Amino acid sequence: MRDPATVIKRIVATEKALSYIETTNTLTFIVDLRATKHDIKRAVEELFDVKVEKVRTLITPKGEKKAYVRLAPEYKASEVATRLGII
Repeated sequence: MRDPATVIKRIVATEKALSYIETTNTLTFIVDLRATKHDIKRAVEELFDVKVEKVRTLITPKGEKKAYVRLAPEYKASEVATRLGII
């Protein structure tokens, strides 16, 4: 198992990412290129003490890997974002 601190590089705080937090309970992260969806899920669950429902990933034109992490309904992405200081 990979160290959660090395899997997640940073959270994305764009207007679109903030919209996802409010509308779909989804957090957006830039992650390590070698990280799998299972690695990302485990890292988010360990670092933020939440339950992850779904992980979607893509490679950006800059060559970074972006992960959209939807939280389970009993957890609020806005609360996690507030703890991280992006809201």
